[in-house]
Amino acid sequence: MSSLNALNVAIEAAERKRDAARTTMQERQRAQQAAQAQMDQLQGYVLEMQARWGAQEGLAVQPEVMHHQYQFMERLQHAIGLQTRVVADQDIRLETARQALLAAELRVTSLQKVVQARSRDVALAQMRREQKDTDERATMAFFRRSFGLQLQEA
Repeated sequence: MSSLNALNVAIEAAERKRDAARTTMQERQRAQQAAQAQMDQLQGYVLEMQARWGAQEGLAVQPEVMHHQYQFMERLQHAIGLQTRVVADQDIRLETARQALLAAELRVTSLQKVVQARSRDVALAQMRREQKDTDERATMAFFRRSFGLQLQEA
């Protein structure tokens, strides 16, 4: 039984690790979603600026305004490039967290199966001991009756 208790303690520890892995994965998922939302926002700015400047095709625009527009678009493209790397990094972190959670869940399941198998083995051994005791009592009772009758006849 002490091995079952030790396994139950191991299961509790594995469950705590699994829960921590799940929390980490959820945090990474939120971070990945936030990074993707920021990327979407930056891309939305680009589309908005293109639409705004595309609608003003026929208008005469001063060179300084055009210069600032091009600088702003360059900065947006640079920010999108940086954010692309952030999103990719968050994707990797999220996948790593998913794998860690999967491994932790597998560990808990494996330990639970070991406990079930050991419990079955203990129950089977107990049943066999009880059956052996019953068989021995029946054998002793048979011999007592058989020899008791023979002793009385003699």
